[in-house]
Amino acid sequence: MTDLSVLPGAARASAIELYARKTTGHEFRVEAAIQWLKRAAEQHAGHVVLANSLGAEDMVLTDLIARHQIPIAIGTLDTGALHAETLALIPKIEQRYGLKVEVYRPREEAVVQFVRKNGEKAMYQSLELRKGCCQVRKLEPLGRMLEGRSAWVTGLRHEQSKNRSDMPAHEIEPNGRAKFNPLVDWTWADVWHYIASHDVPYNDLHDQFMPSIGCAPCTRAIAVGEEFRAGRWWWEDEKAKECGLHVSTAHPVDAAQKEAPAHA
Repeated sequence: MTDLSVLPGAARASAIELYARKTTGHEFRVEAAIQWLKRAAEQHAGHVVLANSLGAEDMVLTDLIARHQIPIAIGTLDTGALHAETLALIPKIEQRYGLKVEVYRPREEAVVQFVRKNGEKAMYQSLELRKGCCQVRKLEPLGRMLEGRSAWVTGLRHEQSKNRSDMPAHEIEPNGRAKFNPLVDWTWADVWHYIASHDVPYNDLHDQFMPSIGCAPCTRAIAVGEEFRAGRWWWEDEKAKECGLHVSTAHPVDAAQKEAPAHA
């Protein structure tokens, strides 16, 4: 693999310059995403939240929610192990859009106990320990974010990984909660064309060849030819690369998942 960081001019190229391209059907996909967001807000009024990972896709969704004044709450997880560049987006969102970001953090005592028992680098030792770390830092706080809510919104896309290639735009989880994925059929070029067109704030780490960004110990830059999520948990088998936030036996709601809901 070639390290992108050593390519001529790579240090000067922003993510927008590298990835933003307008493709056929972009306007349709934007409108479809807006309609999915409106549908989520209407069907689950006051009980729906965008789980904003602070990645490029979720910044697009945040912009759409704010731009079209769609009543969906914005929540994020501060795992205690995020890059400073990631955390810097929280005040940027609040200042740019005038939206309050709900921040959910892991239980301090649970983190202390996990680290005391397994060490600071437990995630590298085994898949079980890595998932244990995700449970403490991500899944438990996510549970609190979703408590009392009947629906949530994510920035998941088919392109991101093989595990997500057949994911529907609207599904119902085993616990009955609805999950909306408005960007399922967006391409990486779509995401960045939207960001460029609307001057959406984004994580500076995207300019350092990190398309998928998680906790600092579990994220690295990718190289030419590597898959989108190759920089996440790169020491693990590809099939294991989920933290548990988006692994479920949820079933699709709509027969034609790639079609947008009818206009309101």
